[in-house]
Amino acid sequence: MALREWLAVRDGAGDEPLFIAVDTNTFGKRLSGRSVARLVAAASLSDRGDGEVNPLVGKRMSPHKVRHSSITTFLDASNGDVRTAQRLSRHSRLDTLMIYDDNRQGLQGKASIVLADLV
Repeated sequence: MALREWLAVRDGAGDEPLFIAVDTNTFGKRLSGRSVARLVAAASLSDRGDGEVNPLVGKRMSPHKVRHSSITTFLDASNGDVRTAQRLSRHSRLDTLMIYDDNRQGLQGKASIVLADLV
């Protein structure tokens, strides 16, 4: 809903950045990567101003963590459709994306248990 409202405000922006600075000093300029990281981190914190993580989020977030979580959530929801996840994530190499799927399935842990049982 909030994104739809922001798109209505930004109507006619064409190829301009989707998210821009709205402060008086840099209004209309593209947000830096650092600014986006700060916004994502702040959104993952509680509203109490105590620096604690929002219990609904569960951990301090970064843009990369949001990306990783989105890909992993898609893989869960699609029963491991790695080809579509590859398109979603824009990873050029399927090998890179398979790391997400291996982590999601806990394959390293499973392999370790099998090997431990053999010893």
